[in-house]
Order: sequence, then structure tokens, then C-alpha cells
Amino acid sequence: MSLPSHSSAVEEKLERQHRRNNSSAWTRPVSLSIPGVRTRRLRILVPNTGSFNSLRVSRMRRKRGPVFIFFACLAVLLTVVVVAKAIGRRGKWRDQWQQGPSGEPSTLVFKREELQKIWKWEVGSGHYPSTQPIPAKMSFKDKLYNPAIPPQPKRSKPARYIAPNTVDVVTEGTGTGPKRTYLDLQSQPPNVAYPPRPPPGSVADMDHVMRYCDFGQGKYVRDCLEMLRLGGGLDNGNRLRRDSSTVDHHYIYLEQPMNETAKRPQEDDEPEGQIPIYPKSFGNRIRKDDEDPYEGLYKKKGAEWESSLTLPATREHYVAQSLESPCDPENPRIYHMFWTGPFTDKPYMALLSFLYTQHTGLHLKDWPTDSKICRPQFWLWINPGPAATIPNPNALHDMYTQLKNNPWASPFLHTRFKDVIQFKLWNTTEQLDGIPEIKEEWRALRDNLFNSGGYIINVKKKATTTTTTEGEETVAETTTAADEDDIVNRLGSKSSSSYDRLSVILSDMARFVLTHRFGGIYLDADTILLRDWEELWGWTGAFAYRWSRLENYNTAVLKLNKNSALGTFLFRTAIKNGLDFHPMTVSRYTRDAYLQGLLLRLPDALFDAAWLNTENYQRDRPPQPYFTEFAHFFDTPAQNSAAPQALGIEGFFRGSYSYHFHNFWWKPFDSTRNFPDLGARFKKGEDLAHSLLRKERLKTIMAAKAKTKVGPTTADLMEDEYLNEDLLNTIGQDKVDLDWSAVLKRTFEAYIRGERPNMYGEWIEW
Repeated sequence: MSLPSHSSAVEEKLERQHRRNNSSAWTRPVSLSIPGVRTRRLRILVPNTGSFNSLRVSRMRRKRGPVFIFFACLAVLLTVVVVAKAIGRRGKWRDQWQQGPSGEPSTLVFKREELQKIWKWEVGSGHYPSTQPIPAKMSFKDKLYNPAIPPQPKRSKPARYIAPNTVDVVTEGTGTGPKRTYLDLQSQPPNVAYPPRPPPGSVADMDHVMRYCDFGQGKYVRDCLEMLRLGGGLDNGNRLRRDSSTVDHHYIYLEQPMNETAKRPQEDDEPEGQIPIYPKSFGNRIRKDDEDPYEGLYKKKGAEWESSLTLPATREHYVAQSLESPCDPENPRIYHMFWTGPFTDKPYMALLSFLYTQHTGLHLKDWPTDSKICRPQFWLWINPGPAATIPNPNALHDMYTQLKNNPWASPFLHTRFKDVIQFKLWNTTEQLDGIPEIKEEWRALRDNLFNSGGYIINVKKKATTTTTTEGEETVAETTTAADEDDIVNRLGSKSSSSYDRLSVILSDMARFVLTHRFGGIYLDADTILLRDWEELWGWTGAFAYRWSRLENYNTAVLKLNKNSALGTFLFRTAIKNGLDFHPMTVSRYTRDAYLQGLLLRLPDALFDAAWLNTENYQRDRPPQPYFTEFAHFFDTPAQNSAAPQALGIEGFFRGSYSYHFHNFWWKPFDSTRNFPDLGARFKKGEDLAHSLLRKERLKTIMAAKAKTKVGPTTADLMEDEYLNEDLLNTIGQDKVDLDWSAVLKRTFEAYIRGERPNMYGEWIEW
């Protein structure tokens, strides 16, 4: 028996009294002092462990043997179950629900050997121009030759660090590619007023870009833009002296032509007795006898195994200077953009920015046949009706008729732009049938084709039944309701409350379809190009960019190689996941399969430099201009409104490749000059725009008068009375301080009118 441990004589007395009254009780009293009150104590009941102990001891003495045997048998049973599962996991895939690396239900439908095929194909085709490690989860045993990177210094692990009965997992490609010469681009006298264009065939070193721009590593957008600005020569020779340790701006390089007699490294080139390894591969070793073929991979619940991949032969990686033609047929320079509804100032501005920044050759009378420059093209894909409708047989003719009669679109039908801008008719059925990976299966999902992040919009129209009497018979007719503001029939986004969500979902899929079928780069229609993309085209990998603070993709900019293994993976995975191409879902596809390195997630500073600021990040050192809301692009705050006119486009996120203004389809770029202002050559379209604006303002006046019941109510009377008044004037009075959106629009238009050169000092030649 243990000694008593009472805190006071009072407590001991109470316990003894309670024990005498109820010796078998499960509780006992405890007296606690009350802070600040010396004369009173608090009495509470606590579990009486003494009763339990006495009961347990008395009974367990009689039943100790059977209880011990029971727990022993249970332990043996659990051990057998665990061992059986471990053995079964090696021989058979785990079919139960599993979470992927993202913490969400897995989307994976490929075995490890198929994922290895994808990595081998992409690396062997020169689509991985990076020294970043390949995931150890791929468990490569043989070396991967990478023709897109130069040979890297070899290192050998001392034998004392090599565990017995283990093998190396290859996490680095063996470089067999050409050497690189990094460039210091600067304007040269006498042409110092404008930046130089990047040399043909130049390439951006994305490893260097990630070192200076990765938000995940604490890098600032402002510092990234400085590096991009200096490395691209965008400072126009006005470069300030900086400590070389502050910023290394050399991120653009040229590949040197390969020596045809150079020997390709082979396995027998390695020193005897040493295991060649590369940076970051230390510690990536596994035991030969304990290797789990499915370790780290989690299959999608209920999905069928994907059959063995059949991929074409790997492509040859060429140095740009060694190509017979300046354009690589496997890497065509096509900008894709998708648009639904009436043509507005949004695609108009995207096309103007393309003409203002890219090397289209408009400063030349004719494009030289022996040019060493790959001339880019812009393909604008038009979905002629609501996203869920099927185009009629005359859709192509109707599309061009509408473009010709649209003041925002008609200027780009000019013969001067025919070699660089093309309008294409989008047909969902035709496009999906053009993807061999899914053409036999996508129709099973046609009723749920509009899938965005698991949110599915059913496009079946609601049927209504009406009855009519013909003679003595009653006939029932079924028709479909077509509400123009219904989400299925909506055509374009007229305001934040009437958003064309269906078209946005369709565009999520369209970007992958277009880049996989035709190659090139997809741009969202709310994108404005800010500089030449030559070195981005030179980088032969695939990329999108980061979703602000989140480690996910934003595919507002997307580059895919034509008919690539990565594209095959994405479409086969998507068809097993409801054809969901939302950027968040695509992030899960690549994360679950450890293929993120093949679709590089570039920092958003390159394409979306205001995004972090709008989400309250990096406001201690923001870039120029400083936007805390995307709306500030269209309505620049008064305290910052001196910058647009004073700095012009040169002060607008200088260094970024593009700017993404995130929707605002209903907000005009230039409220006082909300029409295409391109000069005498396009006077017809401008007059048409003025006429349309007058009609819109007339409707507004009529609606206001009808509400107040003042004045005439018919269109004719209203037109006679107000047609020549200031209210119908299409050119309003400018704001004292122009907004950024208006400054960019007027800059691009001045170039087309021939009043100023483009950003590289080239004057348009008509």
C-alpha cells in the first residue's frame, strides 16, 4: 500500500468520510485552494482510481492467462496481414483510393515504366535544356543523354560512401549538346535610342531565370525585372554601373555549332573503378533487393491501366545556325489565341502589341527570301457563337463577313498583315477529332465536356412543350429555350455579373489542343506583349507560369512541343479525369506523375508582374508600376497617375515579356477614344465605330428618358433631337491624367499610323 499524499488534513478527512459512506464509489473529493481567498476552498470530484485498481488486481489474477493468449493471437494476426499487404503491393497495383503528392485524390493512370518512356523521349528530343535533377521517383538506372545541354563536369563518389548491394538512381542527364556563349546585349552607337533585338537563334537559360526570379525561393519581382531588363538590353545603353555581385544579367546565350567529328560520350568512356555521378545525385541510391516498383506512385481510384505507350522516334536537336531554314518545322513560331463572341478592343490590343514588339518584318517592304530570322505568326481562333453551339456549314464565310464589318477586326484583314496574322475558325468537334490520343473516346463525355476543376456545366438545353389545336387533333411541340443571358447561350462577357464562363472553360481545353496539334505558344486574350520573344522560342522545352503565391500552373501562357510525349500524357490523363484542363487540375496531373520538370513553371514576373502585389505580397519592394488591384491598369489611382504619360510604355513593367490584365472584358482601354484610331488607311472602320458608338449612346439616352417619362419615347424622335448634341459625340474630353491602358493603346496605334517606330526603333513600311 502506498503512503498517503494528501495536501491537507481537511482533504484527508473528507476522503475518509467519503470512503466510509461509499467504499465502492468511482469518484473521490479533492479540495483546491481559491486564489485570493484564504478562508475558502473549492471541492471537486475526481475519478477514484483506487477502486479500479483493486477491481483490476482481483479479477486479472484469475484471468491473466486467457487475456495474454488473446493479445498474443491478435498480434500474430496483425503481423500476417501487414506482411501480406507488403508482399501484394510488390506484385499488384494498389487499387484502393490513394492520395497523390498534392494531398488530393490521385489522377495518375500511368505505370512507372510508361513515365520513364515519357522522360526518355522528352530528354532525348532536346526538350529538357536544363541541369535540374530528374525526380528520383523515376528510378532510372541507365544514363540519359541530353543533347540540349553541354557536357557537365563529372564527379565520382568515394567508395567508402557507397553502401553495399545498392545501385545509383540517375537524376541528371548526361550533356552531349553544344557549348553556350552567353551574350551581353547592349545598344551600339549610333543606334542607342532603342534596344537591340535579340540575335536570331538566341536562347533563354531558364535555370538562370529561376535562380533570380523564383518566388518560392524568396526572389522579388523587382529584382527579376532588373535582371531581365539588363540581360535583354532593354536599358537602351542607359545602364548604371552596378556591383557585379548584385545581379548577373547574362541569361541569353547562343549555341555554338557542333563539330561533326566530335565523339559522343559512351558508357565505355568512364574511368574504371568509378561510378560517374552529377551534382545533386548524392544519396539517390536504392537497395537492389528492396526496390518497390510502385513506391511513391498512387493510382487513380477505379481507373483502367493505360496501355503501353507507343511514341515516335526521338527528334533530333539542332543548333539554330545549322538549320537549312530559320524555322524549325518541329517548333513552329505560332502564337495562338482563342476568342468567342463579337470582336472587341481586347483581341485588337493583343494583335497590336504583337505587331509592335515581335520581329514581323513590317519595317521592310518585302520579307527577304534568304532571311536568317524565323518570322512569327499570330493565329486568332474564332468561335463564332456561344461555346456550346455547333457551327453551321457557312460558319467560315459568316466569320469573315462579321470580321469585315467589325471596326476592331477589319484593320487586320489588310493585305499588309496577311503573312503574320491569320483568322481561324474554331470547331470543337474537328479539333478534338484531330487529337489521336482521345478522338475515339471524347464523345462519351460530350454532355459533360465543360469541366473546370471538377465543376461541370451540363450543356443540355431545357425543353419546353407547347400544345396547338389543328382541326380536332391536339399537337404537342417540344422546343428548346434559348435565353441569351443563360450561361449556355451567353456570347461574350458584358460585365462582371454576366461572365461567359463556358467560353473560359472551353479555352482551358483549347490551348492544349492547339499547341499539341500545331505547336507554338498559346496566349490568353487578356494578354499584351511587351518585348520580343526570340529567346523564349529558342528554349526548346515546354512551359507555363506560376499561379501567384501557389505552386500551381497558370496556363494563360502555354508552350508545348508539337505532338510530344508530354502532350500524349496530358491528353490520356485528362480523358481519364473528365477532360478537365483547369490549370489547378493540370498541376495535379504533372505532380502525381513527377513530370513537373517537363512542363516548367516559370515565375509570374515574366508574364504577370503585378499579380503578387494584387494579392498583398512583396509590397515592401514592388515593381514599376505599382498595382494593388488589376483594375488600376484601366483606372490608375491619382497618386500614381503621373507615371503613364511621363514614362510611357518604357516604364511599364520593363523586362517582362507580357502583361496579363486578368479579364475586365467589359472595361474599355480608352474610354474617351473607344474606337480604333489607326489613321486615314482605316477611316472606313473608324467611321463605322463612331456610328456604332452613337447608336449605343442613343439607346442609353432613350432608356434614361423612358424611366423618367420625360421627352419623346420613339427612336426617330430621339435621334432627331439628340443626334448632334454633345451627348452623342464619340470623342470625349481627355482625362487630365491618362491611365496606363489608354497610354498603351495610343502608343500601339501611333506605330500603325506611322507616327512613331516600334519598341526597337523600326518604322512601319506601307
